[in-house]
Amino acid sequence: MAFLARRVAHKPQLSLDAGSGFLVVQCLLISILSQWTPVPIAPRVSWVCVAILFYPAIVPNTPAKTLWISLLAASTEPLAILLTYLRGAHPDISALYVIWSVLPNYLCAFLVVIPVKIIHGMGQQVKRARELGSYRLEESLGKGGMGEIFRATHQMLARPAALKLIRPEIIGTNSPNARVVIERFRREAEAAASLRSPHTISLYDYGMAQDGTCFFVMELLDGLDLQTLVERFGPIEPARGVHLLRQVCDSLEEAHARGLVHRDIKPSNVYTCRLGLAVDFVKVLDFGLVKAAGEGGREAALLTAPNSATGTPAYMAPEVVRGDRVADHRVDIYALGCVAYWLLTGRLVFNAPNTIQLMYQHANATPVPPSELSELEIPPALDRVILACLAKDPDDRPQTARELSHRLSTAVPGEGWTEGQACKWWDRHRPASASAERPNRLTRC
Repeated sequence: MAFLARRVAHKPQLSLDAGSGFLVVQCLLISILSQWTPVPIAPRVSWVCVAILFYPAIVPNTPAKTLWISLLAASTEPLAILLTYLRGAHPDISALYVIWSVLPNYLCAFLVVIPVKIIHGMGQQVKRARELGSYRLEESLGKGGMGEIFRATHQMLARPAALKLIRPEIIGTNSPNARVVIERFRREAEAAASLRSPHTISLYDYGMAQDGTCFFVMELLDGLDLQTLVERFGPIEPARGVHLLRQVCDSLEEAHARGLVHRDIKPSNVYTCRLGLAVDFVKVLDFGLVKAAGEGGREAALLTAPNSATGTPAYMAPEVVRGDRVADHRVDIYALGCVAYWLLTGRLVFNAPNTIQLMYQHANATPVPPSELSELEIPPALDRVILACLAKDPDDRPQTARELSHRLSTAVPGEGWTEGQACKWWDRHRPASASAERPNRLTRC
């Protein structure tokens, strides 16, 4: 059986059927051995009962199929008694002896259906829990405070995707923050669906399951976020940093033009990835804190948990910390300056022992130029652009993402980060998986 199981491992149903046959053969051998030499004592419970009770509970099958197989296994005992009688080894066998010998086997055949039915039902629940809409959930890609992201596959198209969900038990139906979380989730889905920039994460589907689980499905990215990029490989050269930042500007430019403010731009929400044949292709994620420009303070407050600020403290604009003016799209410009600082230095703009002091520094302290903290040679023009993004007064910053992109394009001398450099980096540090289609020699990489 062990040999057969290895040979037909790719055919699980055939393995299960072979296992069922193995149970019947096993019970037949047990019955023949126990009845081969008559014992002049009262009938006893056969070891067939043990096999019938334990084997189906270990080897999965449907309750109906388990019942028929168990009844067949139980019937091996009267067959063995008949064989013993025919060979003349037990001429004085009585009907009472036969009944009391085989009755426990048949009782066990019916009893084993109960745990099998429970196990089968649990398996079906797990299967349903692993399916949302048209998507089948696979391994977890990461967890957050309120939700989790899974790798998923469309059951009809076999298209891989990333499925983000929040379960009702996580937020709590009576939690005061439940409405905030669900509203952020809805806004993230709507914002991503309304934006068409190739540098904004694409949304495939959005919905709510019968058990209250909210989910949306987005494209699955092959890459790493900028937080991980710097933590794993260190600060990046200025030309590459400009290349990545300008793509973020492209995403923000469309969002701002549509009156949307991201409000949570940070390295972990920006991915550089492989997309088709392109590498170092940036995608902006997580529009959960998105707000329409000019949205009233009351509505904005409803989307913020009580006694908390909106955004991530290490990337929070001074006007958000002070609360002295209505925050607009320029908070994203400030946060992108913080991201640029991280890319070039591997450090935050400000460091503090606690969140309050960190936010105070963003509101009042003057940042050190990135060139003074980086081992890389940062051009003075790029220094000035980043410090302009980090200006305390929003009027002193680049006023639009397009303006920032233009200033970045002229901040680094030379031809900048080339496609050949990008391909070389990805081939060395993030080669395509063996299961993926590898570009042939005619492709750009």
